[in-house]
Amino acid sequence: MDENNEEPQDFIKICSEKLSTEEVSQLTVSPSCGAVSIFVGTTRNNFEGKKVVHLEYEAYVPMAEMEIKKIITDIRHKWPSVKHMAVYHRLGLVPVTEASVIIAISSPHRDDSLDAVKYCINTLKATVPIWKKEVYEDDQSSWKENKECFWRK
Repeated sequence: MDENNEEPQDFIKICSEKLSTEEVSQLTVSPSCGAVSIFVGTTRNNFEGKKVVHLEYEAYVPMAEMEIKKIITDIRHKWPSVKHMAVYHRLGLVPVTEASVIIAISSPHRDDSLDAVKYCINTLKATVPIWKKEVYEDDQSSWKENKECFWRK
């Protein structure tokens, strides 16, 4: 197969292991693309004045994967030049500074991959059934819903 005509590939992984930005980005590298755009969502150490110790994520994995596939299909329609896409989300306990989500998308030129990555994370937060609990240093916790979630309205 001519490397310029390689088939676009999609990678979706929802797991409890630590995520690797290098692994996810390498899945999307292509000789026909001049851009790989990456979004890494990490656990921050604070929320509204409270010290966050870690986050905990839960998901109904089959439905979450199905919703991510819909996002990928939408991206392929909106940005036909996109080559490879990888969407990885971590479940379980995610300590401060570690990644909970990594999205990598390649395209021949940067605008399409940058726009597609932004669309992907915003749509993922709004539609994919993954729930987040913030755990604070005082042993209190709070389940958070994304402000973007369609089911909040």
